[in-house]
Amino acid sequence: MIHRSIEDNIRKALAGKKAVTIMGARQVGKSTLTEALFSGEENVLFLDGDEADVRAILKDATSTRLRAIFGKATTVVIDEAQKIDDIGNVLKLVTDKMKDIRLVATGSSAFELAEEVNESLSGRKREFKLFPLSFKELVDDSSLLEQTRLLPQRLLYGNYPEVVTSPGEERIVLKELMDSYLYKDVLNIKGIAKQDKLESLLRALAFQIGSQVSYNEIANLIRIDSKTVEKYIDILEKCYIIFRLPSFARNLRNELKFDKKIYFWDMGIRNAIIGNFAPIELRDHREVGHMWENWLVAERMKKLEYDRSFASRYFWRTTAKKEIDLIEEEDGKITAYEFKWNPEENVSCPKSFAEAYQGATFKTITPSNVFEFLVE
Repeated sequence: MIHRSIEDNIRKALAGKKAVTIMGARQVGKSTLTEALFSGEENVLFLDGDEADVRAILKDATSTRLRAIFGKATTVVIDEAQKIDDIGNVLKLVTDKMKDIRLVATGSSAFELAEEVNESLSGRKREFKLFPLSFKELVDDSSLLEQTRLLPQRLLYGNYPEVVTSPGEERIVLKELMDSYLYKDVLNIKGIAKQDKLESLLRALAFQIGSQVSYNEIANLIRIDSKTVEKYIDILEKCYIIFRLPSFARNLRNELKFDKKIYFWDMGIRNAIIGNFAPIELRDHREVGHMWENWLVAERMKKLEYDRSFASRYFWRTTAKKEIDLIEEEDGKITAYEFKWNPEENVSCPKSFAEAYQGATFKTITPSNVFEFLVE
């Protein structure tokens, strides 16, 4: 089994008597991770929120009933916890009344679970996010050479665990993920009314990776109002399908201040949405550049999340179309990254950026130095 980067930090949190929540899309490995955490231990109770009898028995539960349900268990894992009514109260009762029990709750929808849990467990929990396999996790499991050679494969099929471990069946696995999670689960969330509009929105976003996104333009394209577009995007982000990157603007009058880019957490999902798994060498170089950018930004976001980094992340662009793919700011230090699939392509820091942000570091990331960006 591939070791997940957050496993050691979760163990520390549990040892510190904190409840643990693990958020992430379906099929990223949350259940596998919890099984690994407690492998070989006794008195561990796994409850699955997808099962009707589990939801029923936990509904309106008191601490007395919970104690009876848990029996001799000293560790309780509640999977897909967002499916359980009033799950925040259940978790609060456990942490307040049963301090001898280690508690782990997982969920695939921050939209449904986060507010309840954050309010009920304020100060008593550690929240972790789990994503499709990271480049570092794959390197640690195999080798840097192997994973560098597989970069074109990752740009096409992504990093979902079952995709990675099912060579030759990537398209089948991705279709199953789309059918069972992407549309079915998301459509069950309040606020998503029609599948055809959701599909149209996702296609529009998939074709715009690496570009600024206008809610008004998308609204006109798929024929819904811009407020609905924004609401759908918010839901998709909280279901760990996409994420937004804001623009960076401090010193220059012509910097874009309120724009945003939208990326997919997984390139396999993105390519499945548009139905295009053509090899990298057969694609237009501009599209390959956008795919490389999306993959790198997502991988960097995973790394910073797993490292518990406080860095803020942005993109930078001016009205004169000078741009930088990723800006990170932490403790007053600014680092700018430009992403190029072709290692031979010459890149320099835009003069206007260098003059406005003196002291900022500028780096170009290509397949030849991806290790220092995603692993070190």
